[in-house]
Formats: sequence, structure tokens, C-alpha cells
Amino acid sequence: MGGLLLMTAACGDDQGKDGEATGTAATATATTPATAPATAAPRTSAAVLDVTPKDGAQGVAPNALQVSVSHGRLTTVDVTDKNGRPVQGAITPDGTGWKPAAALTPGTAYTVNAQAVDADGLAAAATTAFTTLAPDKRVSTNDNIGDGQTYGVGMIVKVEFSTRIANKDAVAKGITFETDNGTEIKGHWFGDDRLDFRPAEYWKPGTKVTIHYRLKNVEVSPGVYGDVDKDEPFSIGRSQVSTADAATHQLTIVRDGKSTTVPATLGDEKHPSWGGTMVIMSKEKVTHMNSRTVGLGDEYDIPAAPHAMRLTGSGTYLHGNYWYKGDPFGKANTSHGCVSLKDVEGGGDSTVAGAFFNSSLIGDVVTVVHTKEKTVSPDNGLGGWNLPWANW
Repeated sequence: MGGLLLMTAACGDDQGKDGEATGTAATATATTPATAPATAAPRTSAAVLDVTPKDGAQGVAPNALQVSVSHGRLTTVDVTDKNGRPVQGAITPDGTGWKPAAALTPGTAYTVNAQAVDADGLAAAATTAFTTLAPDKRVSTNDNIGDGQTYGVGMIVKVEFSTRIANKDAVAKGITFETDNGTEIKGHWFGDDRLDFRPAEYWKPGTKVTIHYRLKNVEVSPGVYGDVDKDEPFSIGRSQVSTADAATHQLTIVRDGKSTTVPATLGDEKHPSWGGTMVIMSKEKVTHMNSRTVGLGDEYDIPAAPHAMRLTGSGTYLHGNYWYKGDPFGKANTSHGCVSLKDVEGGGDSTVAGAFFNSSLIGDVVTVVHTKEKTVSPDNGLGGWNLPWANW
């Protein structure tokens, strides 16, 4: 594009005298004009600025802005929106380019003022005004984190989008994690609309975490932009990791290094429990459990199953059980795939199930071993711990 050039000129300072003619008293004195001083041609900077987009452009992509110079180096680049708010950015180390630190805000007017100098120090400048495009649509972003809440050491942050994401790299870069102990967090895509985050190993107890969402200016798919710029803090509590053994019918709970074992019953021969590592996704004092919701016909309908802690998206729970005749806990596997602990109707705080429920956090780990069923899929609930870190 053509830039507005600031030019410097060198001026000469030659001096001249009027010529004189002298004669006798009878002769008149004649005066002639002096010759005009010579003036040097103006010097123009060799630096050529180029600003993209062009001046007056409309519907500009939020990531299109860039400034460059040939035959010189940039000295300043000032970009402001219509309210005078500056846009952060940086000149490249070689001085020939500038880009904003992040994508611009959609549907906003901007002004660019750029200056550069050539090898002789002569200045050039360019001014451009343009407007970014207004998004046709914004995606809805939701995660499983409550602002300021405390979670177990197995917590996986699940981010779901209301539409498929085409620009996955840009979206992943727009979600960053800050921890007080330097824990590294990585994301993994499950399909085109779900992005889960976790560390390489279980979180260290007491870790303070903040998620930084910067998605409003990100084009997640053609014509579709993110909907959220926010910071979301949460904490990791004490460590609790439990193991349900389908062979011994026991649940072993290790809380901050102290181990306790309680009797349990798991999935029967026809409906074995999922194997592998699961994470408590939610807690409900009571919940309605109906076999039709998990494709098992009319096998059961329990209006108020107590102390229910969901482990998978497919319907596996660790819950209290009061309806079995006899006492299968610690003796046999009798459920339709859930891990069950002894309870009373309505749920009692003093029961095995009640005590476990009250001491558990969303994000606590429950691993099932010695089951005939295969390992739960990494995208079933918060099953991401079953995917090796190298593949995450």
C-alpha cells in the first residue's frame, strides 16, 4: 500500500553580493540583481513501509494485521482501537516486521501509525485505518470447573464446544494453565468438539491452578469465533485414590497415604464393571437409576439410589446400595456394572457408602482391577488417565 511519507530536505546556505558599477559624476550608478542561491534537491527516505490491511479496508480477518518495512527498520508501531486502547505487539529482532501479540477483536475499528528509518536515518511513516469483520457466529464454550472450587488429584478439565472446531491449534493456544508449582498441563482432542487437559501424573495435593481463556478473537472455524475471555481459578485438595478389586470384592481407599479397605460389590458375570482408571465426575445425594437409560431394558428402576458418584459418561456409578437381599458386600459381584457400597434407604452418613461419599471430592480417582471387562475408553467420562502421556 502507499504510505504517508515524512520527508527531510537539506538546504544550501550560499551567499552572494550585488555587483557594482562606478562612473564619473556625469554617469549614473547602475545596480543589477544578484544571482539566486542554489538549493539542493530534497532527500527522501529509502525505507518503504507496508501495512496489511490496506487503508479503509472493511471485514478484515482479526489475524490479518502485519506491518513490514524494506530498506530500513521500524522504530515505532502504534495500533489503537476506536476508543484509543492500544494493541500489544512487538517489532521483530531484525526490525523489519511487527505483529500483534494476539488476534484483534472482531467488529472493531483500528488505526495504525508506523514509523521507520533508512540507513541514513531518514524517516518514513504510514497511517492506516481499517475495521475487522463482525463474526457470523460465536461458539459456546463450557467446562467442568467451578470458579474457586476444590477438586481431587485426578481431576481432568473437560472443555466442550457447541460446534466442531476446525482451527484446533489456535483454540488450544487460547486456553492456557497457570499453576503455583510449575505443573505442566497438556490438552488432548477427543473428536472435533472436546478438548481435555491434565498433567502427566496426578496433581500434587494443594496445587493452585488458574485457567486463562482467550478465545473471543480466535476464529475457531470459518466465520465462527470464540465466545469467552476469562480467568478461572481452582484448587487441588488432599490426595484420595481408591481401588475397587472385582476379585476380592473390596474397595481400598488411600487418603494422604493412609489406607482403608471396605467391602464392596461390583458388576456381575453378565455385566462386569469397566476396568481401568476413572474419576468422580459428579456427586448426587440421591439419583434415579433406570436400566432403560443404559440400554438394559427393564432390569431395574431405583427412584432414589443414595450417595451416587458418577464415574463414566456411559452410566457407571460408585453408589450406596440398600436393596440387595442378603449381604453380598465383600462376598460377591451382583451389580449391573456399578461399584456399590452398603447403605440404607435414603442414605445414611454413618454407613460405608455415606462415609465414602462425604469424604470424596469430584476429581478423586477410582480404579477398577481384576475385572473381565475391558479398560474404559479415555473419552468415557474423565477416563483420560488410561491414555499414556506420550499419546496425550
